[in-house]
Amino acid sequence: MANSTDTSTTTVPDGTAPDGTETTATETTAEETGRNANRSTTPSSEGFKHFIGSGWAERDETLPPAREQAAFAAARRAKVSAAFTGIRLIVPAGDMKQRANDTEYPFRAHSAFAHLTGWGSDSEPGAVLVFEPAGDGHDATIYFRERAGRDSEEFYANPAIGEFWIGPRPSLAHVAADLAIATRGIGDLDHVIDAVDTATLVLREADAAVTERVDHARIRFAAEAALSTNAADAPFSIEVGGEHEPDAELARVLSELRLVKDEFEVAELRAAIDATQRGFTEVIEELPRITAEVRGERVIEGVFATRARLDGNDVGYASIAAAGPHATILHWTRNDGPVVPGDLVLLDAGVERDSYYTADITRTFPVNGTFSDVQRKVYEAVLEAADAAFAIVRPGIVFREVHAAAMEVIARKTAEWGFLPVSAEESLEPENQFHRRYMVHGTSHHLGLDVHDCAQARRSMYMDGVVEAGMVFTIEPGLYFQADDLTVPAEFRGIGVRIEDDILVTADGAENLSAAIPRTADEVEAWVRGRAS
Repeated sequence: MANSTDTSTTTVPDGTAPDGTETTATETTAEETGRNANRSTTPSSEGFKHFIGSGWAERDETLPPAREQAAFAAARRAKVSAAFTGIRLIVPAGDMKQRANDTEYPFRAHSAFAHLTGWGSDSEPGAVLVFEPAGDGHDATIYFRERAGRDSEEFYANPAIGEFWIGPRPSLAHVAADLAIATRGIGDLDHVIDAVDTATLVLREADAAVTERVDHARIRFAAEAALSTNAADAPFSIEVGGEHEPDAELARVLSELRLVKDEFEVAELRAAIDATQRGFTEVIEELPRITAEVRGERVIEGVFATRARLDGNDVGYASIAAAGPHATILHWTRNDGPVVPGDLVLLDAGVERDSYYTADITRTFPVNGTFSDVQRKVYEAVLEAADAAFAIVRPGIVFREVHAAAMEVIARKTAEWGFLPVSAEESLEPENQFHRRYMVHGTSHHLGLDVHDCAQARRSMYMDGVVEAGMVFTIEPGLYFQADDLTVPAEFRGIGVRIEDDILVTADGAENLSAAIPRTADEVEAWVRGRAS
C-alpha cells in the first residue's frame, strides 16, 4: 500500500503549523490530514477509539548504548562550537518532500545534520539541532517530534506520523541515549525561536519552514531593539526569503569541516565501497538476463539497487547504467535502453550506508567480454589518465593538480589520434583546451556524506586547497565520443569510457579504496567472461 492518507480527524501535539498558526492537540494541519480526506473511512466512534487504544503489550523501554559515531559527532560539534562562540546555531534535518499528491520521497536528513548528530537513515523528519551558547561553548540539543501514546488518535489516524501507518517513532530518552546528546520535544523549539536574535544563524537550505521562522524572528528582534533604543540609524539588513551573509558562513564552516574524514567516516566509506563492489559483481552475473530485456539498462539499475538496499540505506545517487552510445551522455539516468553484445556499458553507481556515507565508482566493460581494438584503445587511454592522476596524490599537493595530471594524458592521446587542431601542449594552454571537447567534466570531487561532498567550501579550501591526509575524493577521467561527432573517425563514435575510483589520502601517499574492482582491460575482460554465461 502506497502512503495512503485514508483519514478523518487527526490529533497532533501542540506546536506550530506550516502556515505559522498555532495548533492544539485537537487541531489538524492540512498536510498531516492528507490530500485525500474526501475518501476517508477511518472509524471515529467512541467505542472504536477506546478499543484501539487498549490491549497493547508494554513496550521494551530499555535504553541503548551510545552508537559508535556518537563520540565522533560530539567532536565535530566541539569544532563548530569553537568557530561560533556565543552565537546560537540552528541546523535542521529537513522534512518530507512531496513526490505526488499524498506521497513523499523517502526521507533523508540534511548531511550537515547527520554529520553533527550521527543520526542517519533512522533520523526523524522535522528534527532540529540547536547549539545554545553556554559559557565558552554551547549546549547541543536535538528537537524532534516525540512518540505519541497508543491512547491518542495520532497513533492510528495520522498517516504522516502515526505509528499504525509508518511504524513506531523513538522516544526522547531513546534518542538521547543512542546519540549521547540532549533531546527535547519539537514543541519546545518555539522557545528557541522566541529567543532568536540578529546574531542567530540557521542552515538556510535544510528546511525552508524553519528558516522562514528564524528570519521573521530576527526581523522582529531587530525591530523591537530599534524601538527600545530609538536606534533608527542601525537598521537590520535581512529580508524574509533573502540571503543572510552570516548564514552562508555557517554553511561554509559545516561544509569545510567535512573535508578531512575521521576514523569512523573512513570505515563507513570502506564499507560502502565493499558493498558497491558486490553490486557491480551481481550486475556482471546478471548479464544474460540484462541482454535479453528490451530495457536492459533498467535491469542493471535494479540489480544494483537491490544490493544497495540490502547492504545500506539506498543508492547514493541516481545510478548511471549507460550502454552503447548512452555512455557518451555524462549523466544518463533514464536507463531505458537495450544492452547489446559488442557495446560497452558504463556503470556509475554507489551504495549509501545507513550512516549516509556513499561510494561513487564507475567501471566500463564490454557486454560480450571482449573489447574491440578501438574500445580497448580508448579504455587504456582513460586508465592511463587515471593512473597518472593517482600517482601524484599525496599530502601537500594542490587539489587541482590531480585534474591537471589526468588532462595531460587526455590531451596527449587525443592529439596522437589526430582529433585536435593543435598539439597537445598547445591544447593544454588555458586559452585553448580543445581536448576538453571529449571530457568536459572535472577529474575529482570530494566524497563522503554527499556524493559531491563539501560543496559549499571556499575555492581556496577545495579546488585550490592543499591536500591533507584523511581526505577522500574521486579520480574519474573519461573520454566520450558522441555518435554524431564528426571530429573523430566513425569507429570512435558512440564510445564512452569512464573509470572512477575512490581515493584516500594517507600520511605519505594515497590508497585506492576501490582497487579491488577490476580496472585494467585484461582484468575487466576476465571479470565479464568469468561471470556471464
